[in-house]
Amino acid sequence: MTTMYSAAESPARSSMMSGLLRLLRMSGDALATYWVRREAIKTLRQLDDRTLRDIGISRCQIETAVTGDFDIELVRIR
Repeated sequence: MTTMYSAAESPARSSMMSGLLRLLRMSGDALATYWVRREAIKTLRQLDDRTLRDIGISRCQIETAVTGDFDIELVRIR
């Protein structure tokens, strides 16, 4: 009687590997998003108050505007 062995990985091991790869990809995406947002905040902070007012935000709202938590309906700039 001949016994044949499969070279394929076990389902648990391949699942663990795909989970690790997914975690690494998500971490990389989060880090890239963080760097892009920090650069946008840095750029907006270099603008003067009049220019910020023209685009509809004040200096204290820069970070919330960049992260997307900014609700233009609730804000009134004078």
